[in-house]
Amino acid sequence: MIGEPMPDPRRSIIDNLNQQLDAFFGAGKSVQVIPSGVSADAPFFGTNSHQLKLRAERDKLAPAVRAEAAKGVVASVAAKNLRMHVKRVTLIAQENGFRFADNP
Repeated sequence: MIGEPMPDPRRSIIDNLNQQLDAFFGAGKSVQVIPSGVSADAPFFGTNSHQLKLRAERDKLAPAVRAEAAKGVVASVAAKNLRMHVKRVTLIAQENGFRFADNP
């Protein structure tokens, strides 16, 4: 009602949490320690759907990059010929296990 002091919302939340903790431990339950980085619900790092989509696109480009590498050119020349960034060309080569020439 008007004029009555309102209870402190922060204090009521803390009291409620303490009651829940007392009920949990009072029922004989215990705390489970989960190691850092372990989760059953999350995918492994780097294996989400977006990463898989990007990898599929790079796999489609791999034969053309392999053909450039077979010509004996360096990565920068292959990237220029394929109209790609040199980092993408080197990533495709690394993922597919082939190398470019060291000297043109």
